[in-house]
Amino acid sequence: MPALRLFGRKWLAASDDLVFPCLFEIVFRIVWLGLISCVTSTYWSVTAECDEQAGLAVRIYLAGTLVLISVNMVLLVLLVNRSAQGCITEVQKRTLVAPLLVVKILLILPETGLNVFGTMWAFCGTIECKSEDKISQTVIEAIVLFNWVVFALIIFGLAIVFDPLGSAKYKNGRDSNDNGPTESAIHRKVSKLWFRRFRWAFCCLRKDEFGHEAFTQVASLLSALFRGTDLVPSDIMAGCVLLRVRQKRETREMRRIRMLNDDGPRYSTDITRVFATSPAWMTIKNARHFLRFALAAYGWPMVCYMHCCTGPYRLIPKMTCCACFRRKPQIIIDDNCCLCHVSGVRYTSRIRSEDVLHASFKNHVFELPFCVLADHSTKSIVISIRGSLSMRDVFTDLVANAERFEAPGMPPESSAHRGMVAGVDCMLKRLREGNMLERICNMYPEYTLVLTGHSLGAGVAILLAAKLRSRFPDLRVYAFATPAGLLSREAARYTEGYAFTIGVGDDFVMRLGVDSIENLRTSVIETIRACKLPKWRIMLNGFGYALFGVPSRDLETTWHDVTEITKKAGQSPLLNERPIQTVTAAVNAPLSFDFMLFLNGRLFQENGVLSSEISKRRFAKTRLFTGGRILHIVRRKKTELEKKTNTGGPTFEMRWATAEDFMELKVMPRMLLDHLPDNVFRTLTRILEEQKTHNGSMLSLQEI
Repeated sequence: MPALRLFGRKWLAASDDLVFPCLFEIVFRIVWLGLISCVTSTYWSVTAECDEQAGLAVRIYLAGTLVLISVNMVLLVLLVNRSAQGCITEVQKRTLVAPLLVVKILLILPETGLNVFGTMWAFCGTIECKSEDKISQTVIEAIVLFNWVVFALIIFGLAIVFDPLGSAKYKNGRDSNDNGPTESAIHRKVSKLWFRRFRWAFCCLRKDEFGHEAFTQVASLLSALFRGTDLVPSDIMAGCVLLRVRQKRETREMRRIRMLNDDGPRYSTDITRVFATSPAWMTIKNARHFLRFALAAYGWPMVCYMHCCTGPYRLIPKMTCCACFRRKPQIIIDDNCCLCHVSGVRYTSRIRSEDVLHASFKNHVFELPFCVLADHSTKSIVISIRGSLSMRDVFTDLVANAERFEAPGMPPESSAHRGMVAGVDCMLKRLREGNMLERICNMYPEYTLVLTGHSLGAGVAILLAAKLRSRFPDLRVYAFATPAGLLSREAARYTEGYAFTIGVGDDFVMRLGVDSIENLRTSVIETIRACKLPKWRIMLNGFGYALFGVPSRDLETTWHDVTEITKKAGQSPLLNERPIQTVTAAVNAPLSFDFMLFLNGRLFQENGVLSSEISKRRFAKTRLFTGGRILHIVRRKKTELEKKTNTGGPTFEMRWATAEDFMELKVMPRMLLDHLPDNVFRTLTRILEEQKTHNGSMLSLQEI
């Protein structure tokens, strides 16, 4: 950081990215040098017996190869040494990397010429000078082939780090008629580049009705996120590793402060006390029950995922053999020949085939699979909406800008996630065909309408319920791992009356929104600036953190000045809610770590890492929050006595959280695992089992 500049353009690599690639090449070059040395010692005497011109040519090839390998090894050692100097932002210590790399790249030309000669000698038979030693001949052929593989890898590497917009003419490109950061010429060029990439990589999505719109919106988002920065992919990886260390230190300090002040969020293992003030239908028991229906919407892939070895065997009894030769029921849309998805729905939800009232597995951009099921045990009509499972769903997730959302009873000027609003419109269109929902509810007049879903399905369920609530005032929503960027704040408060949201641990999706990603971008840049370690050391530490966790010593020794890393929430002008605090307004405020970095001109001016406008550039004009009344479940930390005696109480503890608790995207070890639906199901099951044991009940889990 900043990006490496060679041949008059910028590349997607930095001057400190060459340590490990060069070390790997040195190892290969040592083996290469040893083999060619052995061949040279064998062939040198043989060349004297060959034709004069052929012998001379072979000697030139062998000597030239030895010289080029030796020169390359010297260059590689110098590149490793120079690239390892200084921390990420100390570019001045690595000024020799660029000229050394230019020399290294230019040496490819003579190497290619020699390898062409070697190919003619080893394979074409044009040069008659071969030894009777089959081993030496085989080694020569292997070296020639290996050379071509190395050249191919070099070309592939250059293609990977090639920046299509790295030309100098794009450096400060702006329209004279600039209506704001997102209207700049460079932004439009980057958006078009991402759009072309999507059209090429996801060509199967072009036929979707809303495919073009999704490509355009996601391209605009990705263009806006890191525009104005000079980060390369390895900087982002290193920044995430450092952010994990920083957040762990901040968590430790915050825990100490809370212990001293005796305040902060209060988690409890007492389920009765937690749910004392909640409606009767908001219970862990009901949530686990309807989570089965949310899992069922994933169809047969969920069964095979949860039962890797026995999944197909479990589905066979529920399948309809050769259904493609029979008349398919009209209530099933876009299932395969043996109705595998329906069999997965039946297996996971544990219902009969006649209780599947409607199932649509049609999946396009903005159109999600869903099922309408009859649950006689709770007298409910359940609409179960599938979460993200395909690239089409991912694009629905990524169309994340705010859009006006209107529903009966919803506060005026409400906004919601654009992709999910489009998903709700598609689902309402399907439910209104032939008055499907009214007919089903008329069949079961005493049943309550319940909507459920996980992740993307949870967000769509909450929005769909807002549209249906005027016709079904008693409806309920059980949402699991609801995305953060769902609704504007007042609209999110409105959904607390009918939606029950459950989040587990460090689930990153419950904290994932455009605003939180923009804040994460700023935090990554600020954390990189505060670090004193070189990038290669950060990457090595990252592997160690993944295997063994973050040691306590690294919480202090990673930074230039450990006193600067202490960050108080809400004091950073780069992370504040809009309107963004200006330098003038913050002069008399306490200088937090982020604010000192903001004032440090070296980061912005000398290194060009962060544009001076980065804090003002916000793709999201409206902050969106997660919906429903949120129950946050976390793993309980064992006391020292419990660790010594190898005993313990409940595994999990919980509390009622607010949407503001999920505004910061954290880099945590279980951020992905805690989001998976099977992990949420196991968590709820474990809570109920421990509650049953605590109460001394002999009821089976099936009865629970």
